[in-house]
Amino acid sequence: MVLSEPITIQIDATRTVSGLLQVPPDAIAAFVFAHGAGAGMTHPFMAGVADGLAERRIATVRYQFAYMQAGSKRPDRPPLAHAAVRAAVAAASRRLPSLPLFAGGKSFGARMTSQAQAESPLPRVGGLIFAGFPLHPAKKPSDDRGAHLALVRIPMLFLQGTRDALAEPALLLPLIARLGGAATLCAIEQADHSFHVPARSGRTDAQVLAGMCDTIMAWIAEVLGSAGSPPRTAGS
Repeated sequence: MVLSEPITIQIDATRTVSGLLQVPPDAIAAFVFAHGAGAGMTHPFMAGVADGLAERRIATVRYQFAYMQAGSKRPDRPPLAHAAVRAAVAAASRRLPSLPLFAGGKSFGARMTSQAQAESPLPRVGGLIFAGFPLHPAKKPSDDRGAHLALVRIPMLFLQGTRDALAEPALLLPLIARLGGAATLCAIEQADHSFHVPARSGRTDAQVLAGMCDTIMAWIAEVLGSAGSPPRTAGS
């Protein structure tokens, strides 16, 4: 039976946020999973990934950013968001001391986690997982938001839809190439930023999500089995 438990995460002396811990009985690793800008940790996508990973022996810690906890629609400034990331990783480390840790998130959560890692390595985190890394705002193509990724020294997995309006392939693919052996790209054909696929794709959103969970599990297993060596980049 999967342990599912609400937790409280202390960001600083005055601020706490809610979290959700899910641990399968045979867990091999844990993923600290941050939400996107517009929806919190209980969004169906977040819950679906957490449930799917639990079925695949990966524990998760989901958590709210401070603005979401307060009911605001305006995302936190990076220093506060980074503090939340660090607090969530610390909470996961305390609750799951024997499990290897990975961190990342959906969209905004992915970018805040990677920025935090680039500024100062997150303790015990062995890799970053991005579900829809937001490389640029919609209709404003640029790769500036990815510049800090060159400072990340642990493996990174990018799960990206080929129709993602926040990460045009013409910009994302060269960025992945520049990151070299640190980065693995899983391109999800016809998926948008929310990982929705049109009916003509022949797949359902549920099948896409299941495939993402399979990819995450396989990538984590590869990282754990590589004794610290980065995984292969896509196409290598």
